[in-house]
Amino acid sequence: MRLLDRYLLREFLLPLAYCLAGFFLFWVSFDLFSELDEFQRQGLRVNQIALLYLVRTPELLVTVLPVALLLGLLYSLTNHARHHELTAMRAAGVGLWRLCVPYLAVGLLFSLALFTLNEFCVPDANEAANQILDRHRAGHSQDLSPDWRKNLAFHNQRDRRIWNISAYNRVTTEMIRPIVEWPRADGSRRRIGAERAIFTNSTWTFFEVKEIVYAGVPPTKAPYRGAETNQGSAVVDPMIERLRNITRSETNQLAVPELTETPEQINSEIKFSELSNLRAAKRPRLSLREILNYQRLHPYLNAADSAKLETQFQGRLAEPWTCLVVVLIAIPFGAPSGRRNVFVGVASSIFIGFTYFIILRFGLALGTGGYLAPWLAAWAPNIFFALTGAVLAHRVR
Repeated sequence: MRLLDRYLLREFLLPLAYCLAGFFLFWVSFDLFSELDEFQRQGLRVNQIALLYLVRTPELLVTVLPVALLLGLLYSLTNHARHHELTAMRAAGVGLWRLCVPYLAVGLLFSLALFTLNEFCVPDANEAANQILDRHRAGHSQDLSPDWRKNLAFHNQRDRRIWNISAYNRVTTEMIRPIVEWPRADGSRRRIGAERAIFTNSTWTFFEVKEIVYAGVPPTKAPYRGAETNQGSAVVDPMIERLRNITRSETNQLAVPELTETPEQINSEIKFSELSNLRAAKRPRLSLREILNYQRLHPYLNAADSAKLETQFQGRLAEPWTCLVVVLIAIPFGAPSGRRNVFVGVASSIFIGFTYFIILRFGLALGTGGYLAPWLAAWAPNIFFALTGAVLAHRVR
């Protein structure tokens, strides 16, 4: 690395660290004051609130990283411009784009960091934050712990399997009173009801099982929902029983390798069912892995769900590049020399940067609602503002 690159990085990283820390504290304070009434109503103590914001740190970092990068770079560039350092560097034969290589490298590094946070940290952080709140809401009640999801209906469209689960633990993968029904290749239909099930050694194992096999052509209407009892027994509609040849069996334990659904896929189903249009329009909420799992099991989504899911997918791919885009936005406005140009450029860059963030959210809203193609809704703001910044930077004298 050249001496000039090291100097530019040193002068840039310090204000970047200040901006990152300042915006992080500001965002936490703003969120705390907006949620303080709710925390008091729920009776959260100081240590519980501190733990909540600790696990929310990855999500908060995703929000403040691009803004801190924009303002930190603007400060660094304007400081160089005010002291005519950029003019001296360019007079020595160093082009503007060559000067900006360290800044573009930091922007690319932050983009990779943003992708990593979004894909591997933010989904788990959100889940942990929700568990903290749910655990406190449960308080001293005798209900199930917050790791459990009650009355879960899970439909695997690809294999035409329907799961009805009284309670499902998202951490241990344990199920209480599950009922699974699906058609088989020979035209029969198999139904398994159990007291409990757990996913172990890549296989679902059921306990206290009562199994029914309907011979012949499977019924055309939905499975009979009145079949569930407190003991997990499976009772069919009497009319269907008279019309069909039914085989019943019972066993204490049954492993069913035929069931290919994984806990990860079931968790993706839960997260998608909790994803409202409003939350989806604000920013991508699902990881790429969760989206692909959901699409794998639901190849025939309706138009509304398909638009929402595809916009989430494209938005997750496009969001990390905001760090590189804000670098391209800051360069042409922070680099021009002259005191007047410096302050005008900073104000213009901040205005354009925040306009860019607003248009990003607006594009996601249009894509989620089906008014715009998902790829266009997610990528158009990045492409437009990146090209605009590059063109303006090329015209800087």
